[in-house]
Amino acid sequence: MTLKTITANNIKTRRTSLNQLVDVIQEDISGSATRRTYQVFVTGGVGPGVTSSLYQTVYDQDFTLQTANQIFDMTVGINEGSDTVTNSTTDTINGKLLFSSQSLMMREKIDVYRQHASHLLGNAGQSFYAPYDSSDSSNKINHALFLNLKRLFTRDGIKHNTFAVKLFRSGAAASSDEDGALSASGQANLFKTSTSGSTIFSDTPSNLTDFAGAKVGNILNAGNANETSVGLIFYDKGTIVLDMDKVFSGSQQMSGTIPAMSNATTIDGVSINSGFTVMGSSAGNSSAKFIPDFLVSGSIDTIVDHIAETRFSSGSLTAMTFQNRTDINSTLIFCQATADEFNYSSNPTYTDSDGNIVVIDTGQEDVQRSFTFPTTVGLHDNYGNLLAVAKFSRPIEKNDEKDITFRIRLDF
Repeated sequence: MTLKTITANNIKTRRTSLNQLVDVIQEDISGSATRRTYQVFVTGGVGPGVTSSLYQTVYDQDFTLQTANQIFDMTVGINEGSDTVTNSTTDTINGKLLFSSQSLMMREKIDVYRQHASHLLGNAGQSFYAPYDSSDSSNKINHALFLNLKRLFTRDGIKHNTFAVKLFRSGAAASSDEDGALSASGQANLFKTSTSGSTIFSDTPSNLTDFAGAKVGNILNAGNANETSVGLIFYDKGTIVLDMDKVFSGSQQMSGTIPAMSNATTIDGVSINSGFTVMGSSAGNSSAKFIPDFLVSGSIDTIVDHIAETRFSSGSLTAMTFQNRTDINSTLIFCQATADEFNYSSNPTYTDSDGNIVVIDTGQEDVQRSFTFPTTVGLHDNYGNLLAVAKFSRPIEKNDEKDITFRIRLDF
């Protein structure tokens, strides 16, 4: 073994990035088998109660399979300072907000918003604005749809100007329910797949800016450059924050049966089971809208189910796409072998029992020169301890007529 000192001039560092295209299809988001609920929230009181998740996870296949991969988490949050919260609050006791009986999970929706504000903005009490540098109250995101992409797919972040999502701004228009009457199925337009009004939202041509310690861009209507920003994308965090007031038609009438704390009843001649209530019926709430009525009355699971099943639609088309970024830090080590170096091997088999070099024919000692075929370079510390080994793809001939530099790359 022959050792040679490597100086700082022989070591270089660099950083490169690899990009991978990720496509999420509609069926992954809308399908019940690919969207997992956790049901960690449970009510008590009237009726059988309501169970719900605080968020749902979208998988790339049936989540019960061991090969399934988590793509992103989806949840909704409401800004505590919004009119929706103010108009639903009945009182405050010991700093805890109390809400009307028609509401559900309002404190949890507020906490979801605050948790994302803490993580993305650095302060749970801050509000999201779209555009991100705005301070205009009309640009405040009061009703947020959060999409938290998983590390497996975002890697070290989302590549700038590659994100796009297709959403249906309007819910389905069920003709039999447009007058506010409840259909016999109890579904109305809350869980009927949207068929028109699809829009593509993207971060192109959004400017990349450092905001609260993270790179952030604006989500825009790809088909209407004049429309203001509809959300934010935090590239390093892999999180998308969409303003539901802008990406959806908040004033659209919504109708259907949703889980609630209630006893069995009959509304408009339709029997409603215990544990459910009706939106958009003639019995008092015929003008119920997506915002604020549905966001206030529905559980997080109910709202996420509606968005996933109707606003993303179903099918094999792309619902969301982006390119991720994988940062690779490399150390390049240049190991130089000059013409008079490494032409002799310390391997015992390099000589015969008489001490003659086996690669030189007998009688040709003054004509032929020794040579080697290096296959490995070992990197040692100052004490001679082996730290790393680099293997060549093939042996390389080294003789006194060659000056060779071996480049070793360590990636991490």
